[in-house]
Parts: sequence; C-alpha cells; structure tokens
Amino acid sequence: MKQKLFKCLPVAVAALLLGGTAQAQEKMSAEANQLSTWSIGVNAGVLSPISPLGGKNDFSNWKSSLGYGLYIKKQFTPYFSLRLDGVRGKLKGDNSEAWDGGGTNASPVSAFETDLSYSGSLNAVVNLFNIDMFNKNSAVQLYASAGAGLAGYKVKTAAGSGALTDYAGGKTISELIIPVGVGAKFKVAEKVNLDLGWTINYVDGDNLDGYYRGSNDKYNYAYAGLEFSLGKGKQLAWHNPVALTYDEALQAKQTANALKSDLDAQKAENARLRTEMNDLLKDSDGDGVADKLDKCPGTPAGVVVDGSGCPLKVPAPVEKIIITEADRKVVADAIKNLEFDLGKATIRQKSYATLNRVAELLIQKNFSLKLAGHTDNTGSAALNMRLSKDRAESVKAYLVSQGANASRIEATGYGMNQPIASNKTAAGRQQNRRVEFTLF
Repeated sequence: MKQKLFKCLPVAVAALLLGGTAQAQEKMSAEANQLSTWSIGVNAGVLSPISPLGGKNDFSNWKSSLGYGLYIKKQFTPYFSLRLDGVRGKLKGDNSEAWDGGGTNASPVSAFETDLSYSGSLNAVVNLFNIDMFNKNSAVQLYASAGAGLAGYKVKTAAGSGALTDYAGGKTISELIIPVGVGAKFKVAEKVNLDLGWTINYVDGDNLDGYYRGSNDKYNYAYAGLEFSLGKGKQLAWHNPVALTYDEALQAKQTANALKSDLDAQKAENARLRTEMNDLLKDSDGDGVADKLDKCPGTPAGVVVDGSGCPLKVPAPVEKIIITEADRKVVADAIKNLEFDLGKATIRQKSYATLNRVAELLIQKNFSLKLAGHTDNTGSAALNMRLSKDRAESVKAYLVSQGANASRIEATGYGMNQPIASNKTAAGRQQNRRVEFTLF
C-alpha cells in the first residue's frame, strides 16, 4: 500500500501544478490583473489522532493537543489556488476508557505520544462559492482542499501502566500524507482574513501511534488563524466574477440606453437639418440657383444664368487673327528701313513709307502691335533706357497719326539690356540700335 501511494505522489503533485498553470493562463480582465494573488497564513488549533470519516481507531481514548502551522498561497483565479502548508504539534491517546461498543482494547500498547516534528504538503484549494453573488468583493466564502505531502514524527509508547519509551529507537519516521479539508474564511480587513479550517490527514503507514493493526493511521487538525494578503490591490480570492458580470451587464444596459437616447437625438437633429437643407436648396424657377441666392427670380426656362441667377451675357465670338507671310514682310521692311536722328527719337523721313504700310495693315486687319525699343551701350544706362522708350513711343505716335488704333499698340523700352550683337564693333552697335515690331 505504501509503495502504491509513493508512486501516485508525483502524479498527484504534477496534476496539481498543471492544473494551477492552466488556470493561471486564463485571460483575466483589466480589473483582475490589478488584484493581489499572494498571501501567507498562520494558525493554531487542535491536533487529534482520529478520523470521523471511517477507518479504525487504535486507542479508545484520544486526546486533543495543541498544533500550530503556517502556509503560503498563490491564488490563480477567484476559485482556485495552490497552498503550501506546514504543521507541527503532538498527538496523544490511551486505552483508559472503554470502547463505544463496550469492552476494552486488548492492545499491548496502553498509551502513546507522537511528536509531529514536521508536516509539509502542497494543496489545491477550491473556493466553493462566494456568499453574496451580487457583490464584486464578498465577505464570507467556503472552501475545500486536497493535496499530498510528507510528515516526520517521533513516537513514544507505554505498555500497561509503565512509562512512555521511545518507539523505533527514537528515530524520526517519515511517511506520505494525504490531507483533505474544508474551511471558511471571513474578511476582517482589506488585507486580512479570519481562517477557520479542519483537515484530515491520511498517513501512508500504521506506526503513527506505535501500534500496528493492519490499517493506515490518520489524524486531524482543526484550527483558526489569520491570512495576510501580499502586494497591492484587492484580494483575487474575494473577487466575484458573477457579480462583476452582473455589473458589466447593468453597465452595458445603461450604455445601450444612453446610446439609444443619443441616436434618437441625432435622428431629430438630422430631420431638422434636412428641413433646413431643403429650404436652402429650394429653386422655384429651376435655373439651378437656390431662391435664397437668386438675384433674378422667375427666370424663363432654358435661359442660361450666372452664379447669382441672372441671365448670362454671352460675349461675341472673338474673330481669329491670322498673320500671313506678307504681313510679316511689311513689318520686316519697316524695321529694316527705320532710322532715327543720331542720339534722338526723331524718325527720319525715309522711314515713313514703310511705316505707312504698317499703319494700313493695322487698320485693315485690326492687328495688335508690340514695339520694343533697344540701344547699344554708348552712354549711361539711364540715358539709353529713356532713349529706347522714347523711340518706341515715337513710332507708336507716328502710326497713330496715320489712323492706327492707339489701344492696340504697346510701346516699351529696354535700353541696352537686350543686345543682339556685340557692342565692341560699329556694325554690332548698329544692330543693337533698333525697334522691334511684333504682330499679334
């Protein structure tokens, strides 16, 4: 039996660890991530060498002794945690009383005293439920636990009315234990809980009391203690997901009602805006301009209007101007034969004939003409700029005197800024002293 239990111990511990890991990997809400998950506890109570859940008792009179313990606990979810427990104390019993069914115990051992040097176990703790399902952080909860561990103890026994003597040579005996328990917790402060519990420990052996009867021994520990939460935040063990879900449902309903109110208000606003838009876009005469912007209401159908709703004045089509090679030759001859008095803007008489033909061309074909006066670099820039402008204006004045439209002639002077030949030679300077004619 002992070997079977030892073989099962690694499997049980591994199952507890895997279960805890799986629970730890569950996705928690943002609020749960801020909760405290570690705690420590201290307790004290009564140790007794019996079990009320079946099995045989080796002695007719069991005695209660002081026990004390501590634990450290990791809470993975509001309902599941792993707890590492340690307990110490003494176990006592004798045969000074008759059995419940009558008779006396024929055991050669009349009394025993066991010093529980250490008892350590890893337990899975399940919170059965939180009392108040509508409170996110309850104040009372019930739990159950089960696990596996190891106990070390020294036994003393007595025969008849003799004194207690060491059993097994006074050696410490180590045995596998299986603790199973229930309990209740009460929150007395935000970080402190009152812990009431009862654990039955099944021993993988029959020498806890120094008397072998062919069945495994057991002992129980009823205790009261305090549990202290570590870290920041509220305790995860008291966190009630049912209540949280309930609160979230209420909040979702309130949010939905608020959104519905906002939607209704938006619908009303849209209806108002639609009415205003219809009024704004109303076009009684159908000319494409809204009444509020139409400065000429009642425009007949089919009339093209401008942006203010008034009939659009269509400009007369612009006659396309075609400049022929003959026209360009008339202008070229005028440029070639154009001469001025030296250093002046006075046109010499020999240039009149070709200028007259340019004036006739402007009158007949309604051309426009640009006159650009230029000089060489002889003299100052200011003098040359004025001279070039005066010469261009002199040509314009002559053409206007011959009947050309003054509004179609533009005269500009550029001085010596746009030479077409080198000013270092007389021939070059002669070419730079010019008035250019451009028809358009």
